[in-house]
Amino acid sequence: MKEKIQQVLEIEKQAQEIHEKAKRDAQEMPVKADQEGQALISKAKAEAQEEARKILASAQSGDDSKKILSDVEANKSQFEILAKANFDKAVAYVLERVIGKA
Repeated sequence: MKEKIQQVLEIEKQAQEIHEKAKRDAQEMPVKADQEGQALISKAKAEAQEEARKILASAQSGDDSKKILSDVEANKSQFEILAKANFDKAVAYVLERVIGKA
């Protein structure tokens, strides 16, 4: 009989230990969940900032491309004006060379 009482006491002790561990785990769960949530938020913010940086760099690159294209168009127009201004002179020069050699 004494052995049965000892077994019951041992089982109660184990049950108490399991109960205490479950309480500790239950108290730690919200803290762990909060920490994991904060880590996910931090990761998402970092990824969003990196994506924003890439988009901004791409947009600035696009703006630079537009400026370069605009400059090229302006230069092209300027060269066309100069070419038209000198076209008559160039034709006269070529004709003189051709006629003079003929």
